[in-house]
Amino acid sequence: MVDTMALLRALLRTARMARNTSLLAAGLPADDEILLDAPDGRLGPALVAAARGEYAPVAELLAATRESAEWENRDRYVMRLAAFARHRDTWLKEWRAADPHDPDGLLVRAELTIRRGWESPARIELLREAGPMITSAAEGDPRDPVPWRIALDHARGTNAGHTWFERLWAQAVRRSPHHYGCHVAALQYLSAAWYGSHRECFDFAEPAAQDALPGSLVQALPVRAAFAYLTEGGGPGVPRERLDAAADLAIALSASYAAADPWPAEVRNLLTYVLVRLERWQDALEQLRLIGPYATSFPWDRVSDDPLGQFLELRDGVRLEVASGLPLGAPGAGPHPRSGHGGRARSGDH
Repeated sequence: MVDTMALLRALLRTARMARNTSLLAAGLPADDEILLDAPDGRLGPALVAAARGEYAPVAELLAATRESAEWENRDRYVMRLAAFARHRDTWLKEWRAADPHDPDGLLVRAELTIRRGWESPARIELLREAGPMITSAAEGDPRDPVPWRIALDHARGTNAGHTWFERLWAQAVRRSPHHYGCHVAALQYLSAAWYGSHRECFDFAEPAAQDALPGSLVQALPVRAAFAYLTEGGGPGVPRERLDAAADLAIALSASYAAADPWPAEVRNLLTYVLVRLERWQDALEQLRLIGPYATSFPWDRVSDDPLGQFLELRDGVRLEVASGLPLGAPGAGPHPRSGHGGRARSGDH
């Protein structure tokens, strides 16, 4: 009888998964519709021009962000352009030759130098070369917080002490008190992997999130702290309730944006990873629906050499987990399962 009952339970589980998984696909784009790190309508043409070796459209785009004080867009564009230049930098060399002191070109070059420095055994020496470029870029427009975000990354990579870090942080927040990139750079410096601890990360992230403007991505700082905790070996001092609170705050932030909006895509991808680690499957499925086609390399590149493949595999896994927990024909197997505290599976592992 025991064996018969075990077989029956296994058959029911298989039936639930087979029936419910197809229903749970509602609202999810097909695998071949997923885009990894898709540029927006302004950055896309600049990247196409850069691929042809032309720097003028890039220069015009970054100059426009500086002149109109679009600091968040400016920071994103600089990071994406530097990542592109790691493998195709003809356009950047041409730009430097034509105008070596352009503050926008200096900013991209500084970001590129730091990215290349991380990968070198001579990291500190290479990163120090970026110092003058960061200073020149900062002098190009005293309002711009982006050079100070790069300076914070630079401080982390060159083993700068807390006193120097605090001076840079003061300069950054003086220019833009709620700049997301600067907050992320500061959080990384304070992380257990660098010069702080998991508790310091949360102690920094939570007040910053509370003080953030409505809709600001700074509200996602606690979930970034949770990600660091979950991927860096955990340890004492961060209770499960604090991780859940970070996820809940990020869920509320995500809900303030439209579905398939590319702007919060990275935050939604990060939140999905954290929700999966917390075994909050229905919440994770809802975020996957909100992500739509916009997968981002981070955080999946931290756990796989194939971030897109990892994202797609995780989508399937989340659907199976939700499906296996639903009864046959359950209303919750429809396009929008209930999300929230009731969907949590408490785990002593976190």
